[in-house]
Amino acid sequence: MSNTSQATPNSHDLVPPIVLTFAGSDPSGGAGLQADIMTLSSMGCHPLTVVTAITVQDSAGVEDVMAIDADWVSDQARALLEDMPVAAFKIGLLGSVENIAVIAEILSDYPQIPLVLDPILTSGRGDELANEEMIAALSELLLPQTTILTPNSLEARRLARDDDIEDDEPDLAECARRLIDAGAEYVLVTGTHETAPRVINTLYGDTGIVRSDQWDRLPGSYHGSGCTLASAIAANLANGLDIEDAVRDAQEYTWQALASGFRPGMGQYLPDRFFWAREVEDDGDPA
Repeated sequence: MSNTSQATPNSHDLVPPIVLTFAGSDPSGGAGLQADIMTLSSMGCHPLTVVTAITVQDSAGVEDVMAIDADWVSDQARALLEDMPVAAFKIGLLGSVENIAVIAEILSDYPQIPLVLDPILTSGRGDELANEEMIAALSELLLPQTTILTPNSLEARRLARDDDIEDDEPDLAECARRLIDAGAEYVLVTGTHETAPRVINTLYGDTGIVRSDQWDRLPGSYHGSGCTLASAIAANLANGLDIEDAVRDAQEYTWQALASGFRPGMGQYLPDRFFWAREVEDDGDPA
């Protein structure tokens, strides 16, 4: 009898799409790197993480932020990029102007890799996380390299505001146009902070509206919804979806995660990024 076994595919050779995220650490697990890791993993990707800042926060808000030294940010990213092939980048909390500069320099070496930029300007409670100098650096250095920018309506207005125009209050379509003119390829403006009965998320490109989606407005306040959406888009792009499908499917995933959210502390609800693993059939048995 032959001892030669039939050759079978080696599972160790099957590498999932890899996404590199630059973000701050959120010890509550609601947002930041922790949210990115869970979302990317849930959507079939392998996450690589570059820590840009350490935060003191809980489910209620951010108490303090300490930016990581820019050389450390650069070294983290360079080590990973020299070792593994990355299919998409995602950016969240940046921490400092110096971090913005080194990240922009790194990304300029990989123009073919899609970049999802979630402009973290404040926490869900309103804690300031980016000053005007950082916003200017983000606009100048990162927007021209961005595949898709994912601001909420408040962030879109702040990023697009023209200080040379007195009482400048552009509508959201004009905000998106200005941000695209500044270099972003697409802008997805989310409507969670608006007052409409349904949440309206609109994707803009250089020719105007690409798609607009409406979602039932869920009760409660959520920590990490923006991080979840941006990471989900990055995961979809890494998995080969085009921009429209990536945005549509990421919204569906995020809405389901929010609808299944839980409140483990005294602050906001947290999205359940692994809602699909806890789905229950009508008879009570796991799906």
